[in-house]
Amino acid sequence: MTDLSRLVDASGANSLPYVDAAFPEQPLVLHAARPQGFAADTPVLFVHHGVGRNGAAYRDYWLKLVDEAGILAIAIEFPEASFPEYLWYHFGNLRDQAGTPNSRAQWTYGIDERLFAALQAQGVTTRRRYGVFGHSAGGQFVHRMVSFGFREHVAVAVSANAGTYAMPDLDTGWPFGLGETEVDPDALRALLRFRITVMAGTHDIKTTGRFFPKGPRSMRQGATRHERAHNYVRAGRSAAEAMGARCAWTVIDVPGVGHDGRLMSAAAAPIVAAALHASESG
Repeated sequence: MTDLSRLVDASGANSLPYVDAAFPEQPLVLHAARPQGFAADTPVLFVHHGVGRNGAAYRDYWLKLVDEAGILAIAIEFPEASFPEYLWYHFGNLRDQAGTPNSRAQWTYGIDERLFAALQAQGVTTRRRYGVFGHSAGGQFVHRMVSFGFREHVAVAVSANAGTYAMPDLDTGWPFGLGETEVDPDALRALLRFRITVMAGTHDIKTTGRFFPKGPRSMRQGATRHERAHNYVRAGRSAAEAMGARCAWTVIDVPGVGHDGRLMSAAAAPIVAAALHASESG
């Protein structure tokens, strides 16, 4: 068992290898940004990196923010050697390369919840809930993770500058919608009631990058990442109206920012901190 107390041994940056019980042969790396005033009741945020699998860099973005925010940020790195390509990360290992569904126990979306339980069991945290923030590919991971019910202990979920979305549409097949999955109308109503915060850099409009999703199903979601973020939330509100349900999703523009994990982290920090500090009062 990994001694997770090593993540908070000293203020600042700490890292250690970590093995999730569901993936014993596929190690992850945890990169923690510990605030100076850390205590067991300090709110916890899990940070999900982009396609570069650069967890240490994302931890360092939050290293400059955690003292003012009063939170412990832990970037969960999915090394390419352990979790190759988008099926394991962006799309959570719901299906293998042949399109065959995997069991829910093998979905990578369960890693956050098990890590939080381990932090509780080892006394690193006494909090009852945690937050998740993801940028780019990490934004894809976060919103899809909560879409499938991995949100029981999530106090705040922020998806920033995601390239594509699992639209709240049961007629659009996975991974661009929630069709052909276990999500049914009742599960969709519950998802729409859950507060997802989508953040979009107003300058995240470049379409020539190597990692910009530009296949036909991606392009149907919008011409740019910024447009897709707004279309995702708009689709949630439309779905809720059609079902007579409530939609708690919000989209927040970040002026003048492009596809930049550092600046989007800084923009998200006060939103995340406010939600996490308020989360234990309810």
